[in-house]
Amino acid sequence: MMNHPIDILKQYWGYSEFRPTQEEVIQSVIDGHDTLALLPTGGGKSICFQIPGLMAEGLCIVVSPLVALMKDQVYQLKQRGISAIALHAGQSKREIDHALDNAVNSDLQFLYCSPERLKTDLFKARIKRVQEKRGVGLIAVDEAHCISQWGYDFRPAYLEISALRELLPDVPVIALTATATPKVRKDIQDKLSFKKPKVFTKSFARENLSYSVRFEEHKERKLIEALNRVGGSAVVYVATRRHAKEVALQLMNNGISADFYHAGLTHEERNQKQENWLHNRTRVIVSTNAFGMGIDKPDVRLVAHMDLPDNLESYYQEAGRAGRDEKKAFAVIICNQKDIEDLRVKTKQSLPSIDLLKNVYQMLGNYFQLANGSFPETSFNFDFQDFAKRFDRHPLEIFNAIKVLQEQGLVHLTEAFYSPARIAFLIDQRKMYEFQIANSNFEPVIKGLLRLYGGEIYQESLQVQESNLAALLGASTDAIRMSLNALHEREIIDYQKHKDKPQLTFLIPKQAVGQLPLDQAALTAKSKLKMAKMESVIDYVHQEETCRTQMLLSYFGEVDYGECGICDNCINRARHKDDSKFKKLYREQILNFLRANEQVTEEKLVGALVPSNREVFFNLLSEMLDHGDLHYDQLNHIIISRTKN
Repeated sequence: MMNHPIDILKQYWGYSEFRPTQEEVIQSVIDGHDTLALLPTGGGKSICFQIPGLMAEGLCIVVSPLVALMKDQVYQLKQRGISAIALHAGQSKREIDHALDNAVNSDLQFLYCSPERLKTDLFKARIKRVQEKRGVGLIAVDEAHCISQWGYDFRPAYLEISALRELLPDVPVIALTATATPKVRKDIQDKLSFKKPKVFTKSFARENLSYSVRFEEHKERKLIEALNRVGGSAVVYVATRRHAKEVALQLMNNGISADFYHAGLTHEERNQKQENWLHNRTRVIVSTNAFGMGIDKPDVRLVAHMDLPDNLESYYQEAGRAGRDEKKAFAVIICNQKDIEDLRVKTKQSLPSIDLLKNVYQMLGNYFQLANGSFPETSFNFDFQDFAKRFDRHPLEIFNAIKVLQEQGLVHLTEAFYSPARIAFLIDQRKMYEFQIANSNFEPVIKGLLRLYGGEIYQESLQVQESNLAALLGASTDAIRMSLNALHEREIIDYQKHKDKPQLTFLIPKQAVGQLPLDQAALTAKSKLKMAKMESVIDYVHQEETCRTQMLLSYFGEVDYGECGICDNCINRARHKDDSKFKKLYREQILNFLRANEQVTEEKLVGALVPSNREVFFNLLSEMLDHGDLHYDQLNHIIISRTKN
């Protein structure tokens, strides 16, 4: 085992030095401190727990809220030769069982899991065995703001981490987030029962990023103007899928390479669009907030918001995807008064009534045919459009209600993610041979699986492509899936179909609507918090004086930062100062010239003084005429008014 963090950084990541603050955070964890690290988006948070995780004896448990992010980090670790697996919604009980067995019986280094997995008896029992057999060296909590009800993305299941701490009292914890107000930072430490705490904060300032707000009636025209002025790659955020498609089409019609992106696309479509943008085959991606998490493209020059974000935390993260290469970049909100009114309506709509919450919960039970008291062990594919159509409700109404039911700890809905089909044999080779003799119609499929995937399929769940098996056997893919389903129902194989939709999980047994445990006080507090966050966004876009970087930093508790000098308000203020200097100079020049010269036309005045800033000069001349300092005589000469002479 290497003794120094820098050696691990060089070996696995190929970097010769750490980014600012990373090394101090890592050393704090190595020294056994419970550590809170607040690093901006793109600040290299994952290395801060992955390196101490590699240096610690035993397993590193990583709690993460986003399936796509978990899958991406596990993939990246494996590419570096580091063993890692993830537990998340959408997996079968057998897959979870096998993964936890690996954690106990192998030298697995990283176990990623969604917070909902922490509360299961199976997880707790296996982690006890891990601790007894090989030890747990570190608990890492990513997106730690999710543990606080004062944060913008509260996940009740994060509170289960405190039970994990009780189970592993001597294991240090590192909590990481990019966005947390002072109140949330304190809450994180309290909820995670920090001992010997150390807190590291890197300034939220991005010295290369210019923030601005443009009030425009013709927003698309302003966006095109911004894209023509600022070259390079860009992301445009909008609120709805329809708007994403419309804006992308308008950009293309104006000769700008663009595409749209949202969670309703298939896995293949999302992948292709993302790859085209990452490799600069598409210049502009127009997207809902489904785009960006876990995507690291350093050369984004412009991030534009065509609809107002719900809160400044989201805005800071999304805007922060611009200029990660530390070169000049721009983040602009293009809005008008209607957008502000729409945001107020949207925020109120996101606060459903108790009756609507009960109705939607009952609909979910009916949709998945769940009896009261039943507790499904697996998650369900969830199609918003199909669900809303079946119950004749607006998809947004459904989404808002499910989000609140999630905040109440009753259900959990993941983002859409792609998970390929997986198969494992549930019986040994001798029993499989006997089954084939008794059921010869399944023999080709079983032999085909063994030929394609080998004997490993007896030991673990493997990714499979039904189309490859179909090609081998000269059958249709649908016929192969029917055979695999039949084998699954007979408990000969564990067949998990591919998933490409959000996953909905029931976190407690299905409740009768009359006994639904809704916390009215928590609902009221959450409503007030959402309204306050909305007002912070509106204050931000309305502000025309204060430095925008200062405003964002102050929101996150950083109050001693000077003016950035590059946001729209700073530039306007500097321009106003320059204009004032020019005005003072030009006023003296005009009055002195007119005192020395008679019968001066405006044309002769301009020709004589040759002002370097003609706009300021003519504005001043108009002001002096309007205010009576100057006037035109009968021959249209400019002269000084007698009262001012």
